Amino acid sequence: MNPADIRHAASAGTMGCMAFTGIPKGAVDFYRQLEDNNSRDWFQAHKQDYLDQVRTPFEALAEDVGAAFGEAKVYRPNRDVRFSSDKSPYKTHQGLYVRSNSHAGWYFNLDSSGFFLGGGSYWFAPDQLVRYRTAVANDHSGAELKSILAELTAAGYEVGGEQVATRPRGVPSDAPRLDLLRRKALTVRLVLGEPAWMATPDAAEYLHDGWDEVRPLVSWLHQFVGDSEQRRS
Repeated sequence: MNPADIRHAASAGTMGCMAFTGIPKGAVDFYRQLEDNNSRDWFQAHKQDYLDQVRTPFEALAEDVGAAFGEAKVYRPNRDVRFSSDKSPYKTHQGLYVRSNSHAGWYFNLDSSGFFLGGGSYWFAPDQLVRYRTAVANDHSGAELKSILAELTAAGYEVGGEQVATRPRGVPSDAPRLDLLRRKALTVRLVLGEPAWMATPDAAEYLHDGWDEVRPLVSWLHQFVGDSEQRRS
């Protein structure tokens, strides 16, 4: 995205009366160091860096985007290690998420490689997967999704999501949009790296614009896949 394409005026988002002023350059370095020092002792010794460079800016940004996209959630830094062989206590990334319906929404992420934004659904519950594949197979809704993704990829987004190795059971090898029928989840993301504007209030405008670009995909998922009370299979 080019600064000339920014369409939204900066909003004075607040969290505890603090306006969003950008995410400091040291935020990426914090995660580079955390990857090499993922321990409680190290994190506690650098907790103020985490609060100043990561947590507080993300909370202010969440408040900023919330008015346009819905309530934003800033993920906590601690990992749930109860059922994992990896006992590292802290996540090596910081995420911000707005959910439009079950398992679909917008994402913003920071880790040691920089930033990315995107949206979609990281997984479908069994009933959602049936509805997703039905909509993809339909000539009208399937073509609409194909067009949405074509516009996003032309703008630099990467299409992702778990997929089966060949094709779903019962789907012929020459089925239209087989690449999409193979998906068990559907996401897009735009890799941002470490742009200088991230440390300025303009970062909120860039995120607004990026999420607006992703809005047609989130809306398609909301319309054709919908919510679910089922658990992941």
